[in-house]
Amino acid sequence: MISIQPPAFLVTHSGGFHADELLSSVILTRLFPNAELIRTRDIALITPGDDRIIYDVGRDYDAEACIFDHHQKDVPLRDCGNPYSSFGLIWKHFGFQYLEALGVPDADAAVLHPEFDQDFVLPIDLMDNGKLSTAQPELSDLTLPALIESLKPVYDDPRQDADNQAFMAALPIARAFVEARITRKAARLRAEAEVLTAIKAAGDSQILELPRGMPFRAAVESAGADHLLFVVHPRDTDWTLTGIRLREDSFELRADLPKAWAGLTDEALEKACGVKGAAFCHNGRFIAVAKSRDAILNMAQLAVDDVLTSA
Repeated sequence: MISIQPPAFLVTHSGGFHADELLSSVILTRLFPNAELIRTRDIALITPGDDRIIYDVGRDYDAEACIFDHHQKDVPLRDCGNPYSSFGLIWKHFGFQYLEALGVPDADAAVLHPEFDQDFVLPIDLMDNGKLSTAQPELSDLTLPALIESLKPVYDDPRQDADNQAFMAALPIARAFVEARITRKAARLRAEAEVLTAIKAAGDSQILELPRGMPFRAAVESAGADHLLFVVHPRDTDWTLTGIRLREDSFELRADLPKAWAGLTDEALEKACGVKGAAFCHNGRFIAVAKSRDAILNMAQLAVDDVLTSA
């Protein structure tokens, strides 16, 4: 992180745009909203000065001089050896300030900054430097860089300033993606604190009760709460009972809800489980709904008993 006086200008290159300088602009325009964003290749403007931050142009990387390019012969590299793009350089030096501007607490920012760098910034860096390609061709046009490319003007756009207009139109769209991702990550960290508190309250019970719906799997794993099988929480006027996934990318659960409940609703489910107020059980047996807290806790205990007796 570097400390500078608010610049008068944010300078990047003109012409066609890519994800790296557009996403860099998301960071910098949030931090310096009064600075003028200039897209140019004018030598006078892409030469470092006290009144500007230059990025993705200028063929130099010097944080003290506030120039952040990666197109020079000696491309700036991460400690792991991977090349930076301008986005990676801007995140490296301004990311913590950006998180602070979004209201992320310092303790959470210390976790979120490297995490966001690894799973959001680094892939942009690698794709911009030609070091990463899409593994599945069916998804190649749906990556964020590809979607950003689709916002560029077509070749025969008659507008004299088409590239700049398209860039400025794309900026709030890119901002929405970046800030939604960070907001979600910050919320996950807040949720982990709440879940850890609930785990302590649950003690040896196989049922974790949460005050509301929230991400919980990561906290359950980090707490080593292997005894937990099901989670209950309120949802609008109902209550839900869910299983705990073994992995984030899988629907396989630590324990399924009883087979006899699968696909049933209302009276049929009440009859199958013997709980007044039971309302729904998904056919996949990973979620059930009841009309009250007492009903959902009864269903949860029945689900636990079913697992233990089937073991």
